[in-house]
This record gives sequence, structure tokens and C-alpha cells, in this order.
Amino acid sequence: MEPTTIGEYKVSYHLKTKQFEGPLDLLLTLIEKRKLFIGDFALAKVADEYIAHIRKFEAFPMNDVANFLLVASTLVLIKSKALLPELNLGEDEESDIDDLKRRLAMYELYRSLAQHIRINFGKEIIFERSGRPEIMPVFAPEKHCSAAQMGESIRAVLHALPKKIELPKATVRKIVSIEEMMTRLATRVGEALKTSFGKFSRYEKGKAPRKEERLEIIVSFLAMLELVKQGVVHVTQHEDFGDIDIEAHKFDTPQYA
Repeated sequence: MEPTTIGEYKVSYHLKTKQFEGPLDLLLTLIEKRKLFIGDFALAKVADEYIAHIRKFEAFPMNDVANFLLVASTLVLIKSKALLPELNLGEDEESDIDDLKRRLAMYELYRSLAQHIRINFGKEIIFERSGRPEIMPVFAPEKHCSAAQMGESIRAVLHALPKKIELPKATVRKIVSIEEMMTRLATRVGEALKTSFGKFSRYEKGKAPRKEERLEIIVSFLAMLELVKQGVVHVTQHEDFGDIDIEAHKFDTPQYA
């Protein structure tokens, strides 16, 4: 379905599944289920559950996939920022997060209003208005309006119409997946028995990484959390915002300095 413009916003989430009508509907439902308010904390909390729901969906058109994945990627950014407070996001990434929160708040308002309309729609009308007589439209310009003036008015209207803008083409660069990063980290720890998150991700504290580096740091961090969850590695952080030591959960061979 084509995007719909509402004020200065363009709403293009119209996929209807068995339970949800789009990514914002799914996201808002997950937040309301946890009785949370829209904000960074709530979005970080429901990120994993949102991604799990996406994986359960059956095949749907590519345009709709892009909308769901766009929201998912923004949620991953929010969760990564919550877990890595010192990770500085770029202006575009911060803007994406703010935009998602604005859209979600707007959707919450529309859904609430739609619920009121749904409740009142179809009720019995006691005093029904009588039908208005059909009036045929007639083009009847004023007497003093000349053909030249009409032509000038038409040209002014055509000139005021929005011009078609060719957007620059974007290229999508493949970023290493979480599964690939998990394999790298498991291999690294399996060979060295111990490493640190800073060494593995090449994250230098106090240095602002480039956008591509930030993405790899985020993926590395999520891969580490997943390996901890699976019991493959054990992590230790000795101080707040300090580096994280990563070591194999079970040692089968002696460790050397």
C-alpha cells in the first residue's frame, strides 16, 4: 500500500497479519503488555521479543519486510546503547531512535481514537438527518473573469504543485551477522582461552568509533551476550564501564600466560 502523509509525517506501515497491522502495532502491543511507557527503557526491554515475533512471521512482501526490519534495527541500537552507555551513536542513529518514538506515540494516539470510533460506530441513530438533494457541479466563472486570467490561474496552480525529486541511490553494505561474530568469538576464546571485549571488538574507551565500527561493536556485544546465555563463555567486569574479560566456560587445557 502507498504511504499516507499525515501532517509532516509519512506513515507507511500497513501490513496486516493475523494479529498485528504493522511493526508499530506489534511494538506498541508488546510495550502495553508489559505496562510500560514509550521510551528508551521500554523499547530496550521489548527488543528481543519483537525480533522473536518477526522470526515467526510467514513470508510477506519485501516492502513490508523492510519496514519490520527497520524498526528491529532501531531497537537493537536502543538496546545496545542501554547495555553500553559509553557507546556514542551518530546523529543519524539518534535521529532514527527519536523518530521511532515519535511515530510510536502518534500511532498510540491514533489507535486510541480509532477504538473510540469503533465503539460508537454502528449505534442506533434516533434522529437521522434527511438526505440532501443532489447538486450537480457546474463550472461558472464570474463575469469579469477573462480567458487570460483563467489561464494565469491554472499556470499558478501547476507551478505550485510539488516537483518530483530524484532521491540519491543508496548501496547496502553487508555487515557481519551475529552468528558469524559468535563463531569468531568462540574460536578466539577456544584458542586463547581468555580475551577481553575491547581486544576482540577493537573498541577503545574514550575514542569515538566510526559508524561502521559502531555497528561491528554492537554486533560483537550481542554475540558475546548470546554466548554467555548459551553457557559457552564466562564474562567478568571489574568496574563500572570497564573492559569485560571473556574466558571459556570450561577449561580443557592448561592456560599459559
